[in-house]
Amino acid sequence: MHIEHLIKMANQIGDFFEAMPDRAQALEDAAQHIRRFWEPRMRKEFLAHIDSAGMSELNETMAQAVARHRSLLG
Repeated sequence: MHIEHLIKMANQIGDFFEAMPDRAQALEDAAQHIRRFWEPRMRKEFLAHIDSAGMSELNETMAQAVARHRSLLG
């Protein structure tokens, strides 16, 4: 899968969870969503890209979700 598509999907997930009133729960739920619905190889490619390029392509919610809950994604 192309990394651009994964970044776009991750940002869409971040946008969805941005509206939740409980920020801590929103960040965990965003990470859990990726864990539940993305195949392991998608998560692996996403994390490898984050490791090499940083999180500048991610919206604020998804960047925080990855930073706080990376262990859920691995």
